[in-house]
Amino acid sequence: MKSKLKNFSLLTISTLIMAVGIYFFKFANNFTFGGITGIAVLVAKFLPISASDFSFVVNILLLIIGWIVLGKSFAEKTAYSTILLSVSLSLLERIYPMSHPLTNEPLLELIFAILLPALGSAILFNIGASSGGTDVIAMILKKYTSVDIGKGLMISDLIFTLAGFLVFNVKTGLYSLFGLIMRSALIDNFIESFNRSKYFHVVTSNATCICDFIQNDLQRGATIVNATGAFTGDDKYIILTVLSPSQAVKLRNFIKEHDPKAFLLVSNTSEIIGKGFHSV
Repeated sequence: MKSKLKNFSLLTISTLIMAVGIYFFKFANNFTFGGITGIAVLVAKFLPISASDFSFVVNILLLIIGWIVLGKSFAEKTAYSTILLSVSLSLLERIYPMSHPLTNEPLLELIFAILLPALGSAILFNIGASSGGTDVIAMILKKYTSVDIGKGLMISDLIFTLAGFLVFNVKTGLYSLFGLIMRSALIDNFIESFNRSKYFHVVTSNATCICDFIQNDLQRGATIVNATGAFTGDDKYIILTVLSPSQAVKLRNFIKEHDPKAFLLVSNTSEIIGKGFHSV
């Protein structure tokens, strides 16, 4: 129940973050990057349908495809996000109608049009969901190819971004193209930062003390490997463990205090599969 409540909260918060970025900064400036909402900007220019209504219809169609290809669990999470995003955009149109951008600084607004939806999308991807639209296409590409989600989004969105040059003007088109590239890069970076952990190699003569601290105080596991010092020929132990950034600080301080002669190699990692981390 706790896990479901956490996922539900993340789904809601991330979707609302996306809605704010899309409505206040993307729609108002006619930026055409970002999948279905980018297409919606183009469609709203020529047809008597709002960008929000168009997004909802197309998202439902892609949701059905996602259900078939990616599974029921994905579709359930995506359905909630898709509906919440469309409803939020429709409510914002009625509560705070916008006939022009918030400011006269398009570059500043572009930053928020990139940052907020990218952050929302990354949170959704990280829990195995999406806001629908071309996100579904990107996740299908991720499932069957080695293409990263960010690159998949860039591939699926590029054609609609380029259309902004023809429908609006070169300035808007260039902003949209820049936004597409940055959004794709930010999503992968956000996802990596969410999952970032510290991977420790600890070379020591006192493995028991350090392992007790890892297991009892940090509530993490560790692996001990027997080793021999190449210079001294002394028996050594190599302790392998993966910790969160905050736990890593505690372990470094503990080792510094209790085994100052230990040799540490610490590296960042975001792909950890196993008990206590991600399942296969």
